[in-house]
Amino acid sequence: MNDVAELLHRLSAGVYVIGAAHGGRRDAFTAAWLTQVSFDPLLVALSVNPGHATYPLLRESGGFTVSVLERGQLELARHFGTRSGREEDKLAGVRWHPARGGAPVLEEALAQLECEVVAMHRAGDHQLVVARVVGGRLLRADAEPLRYADTGAMDGSADLYPESL
Repeated sequence: MNDVAELLHRLSAGVYVIGAAHGGRRDAFTAAWLTQVSFDPLLVALSVNPGHATYPLLRESGGFTVSVLERGQLELARHFGTRSGREEDKLAGVRWHPARGGAPVLEEALAQLECEVVAMHRAGDHQLVVARVVGGRLLRADAEPLRYADTGAMDGSADLYPESL
C-alpha cells in the first residue's frame, strides 16, 4: 500500500451496510464514507459509487438505512462489499428487517439509522448524498464499531489512490 493509501485508510472511519429499497427491490452494500455533517437538522453525508447495484434504489426511493457494524463482523462487511446485488440476493441468509420505507436493516448491527435524502452532489467518481436522520437506535452500547482500517485490503481501494501527491 502506498503512503497516500495508507494515510487515508487509517483515518477514523466506521464500516456500515447501507440498505435501500424501491419498487419491490432491495439491496445493500458496505460503505466506509459516512459522516455526520449537521446537528440541526441532524444530517449525515454518504459517499456512494453510482455503479453500485443499490445506488438506483437509493436515488429513486429517496432514502436509505445504515447498519453500523461492530468489530468481529469483517465477514459480514466482506459479504456486502465484495458481491454484486446484480448477481445474487445479498440479503438471503442474513437476518434483517425492513425499515419504514422497506430498506433493509441488519439484525446483528451494533446500531441502525434511517435516513431521507435531502441533496445529492457529484463528487469525482462518487455521489455525495446528504440525508436527514429520521430514526435510529443503538442496539449494543458495549460493542466496539468495526473501523475501516480493520478491513485491510478487502475493498481493493489501495490500487485506486495516486502514487503520490
